[in-house]
Amino acid sequence: QVQLVESGGGKVQPGGSLRLSCVASKSIFSFQAMAWYRQAPGEQRELVAGIYSGGATKYADSVKGRFTISRNRGQNAVNLQMNTLKPEDTATYYCKTVEPWGDSWGQGIQVTVSA
Repeated sequence: QVQLVESGGGKVQPGGSLRLSCVASKSIFSFQAMAWYRQAPGEQRELVAGIYSGGATKYADSVKGRFTISRNRGQNAVNLQMNTLKPEDTATYYCKTVEPWGDSWGQGIQVTVSA
């Protein structure tokens, strides 16, 4: 199973930016997709952004134009640049990888948007 380590979370004021990073324990070339999900208290986990092996991306409507997902093959990482953050972006963010034999999840990292 792939080990995933997330970093870059924290507290930021509304309108601010954060960059999340998820480093995988093996080459990301093997993944069919990599994605970021989030889960707020009392809510279901939802897809924030995904990037597929061919480079196509997908975003939740609520983050389109504000968030950007990208891969760094040299670091075996997937990043999430989050701009113009809103209080409703507050959640625990999870990294996920998809392989033919199953999915792997990171441990989650907290993002808090508050004045």
